[in-house]
This record gives sequence, C-alpha cells and structure tokens, in this order.
Amino acid sequence: METKDLELIEKYGAEDVQLKALWDQHISYEKMLDKLESKTYLSPTETQEMKELKKKKLAGKTKLQGLLDKYRDLEA
Repeated sequence: METKDLELIEKYGAEDVQLKALWDQHISYEKMLDKLESKTYLSPTETQEMKELKKKKLAGKTKLQGLLDKYRDLEA
C-alpha cells in the first residue's frame, strides 16, 4: 500500500466501519499468506488454501481501493 493510502485508512478508518474491516481483513490475509509462504513444503490442502486466500485478499483489496478512491476525491 502507498503511504497516502495508509494515511487515508488511518484518517477515515475510525468513522468508516467498512473501510476499517476491509483493512483488518487485508492484514489478516497477509499474515496467513506469509505463514504459508514461509514453509518449505506445502501440502495440497495448504496450496489450495493459499490460492483461496490470495483470491480473497485481491477481492478485498479491490473493494478497499474503491473506498479509498472515494476519500481521495473528497480530499481533492
């Protein structure tokens, strides 16, 4: 994430529950992926889990970017 995006999340996250939830979810997915990626060997189940986490993270980030675009427009 860019510094400007992080500033917007910090500024508006307290009042926008959806923005805060999406950001928290993004961080959570990132930690789970890091944990899986640190393993030297992944079972087929873990490989599938990693794929699903990446899809969920991307979908959440898309929604997050939409909300951040709205706040960028407000500040422009």
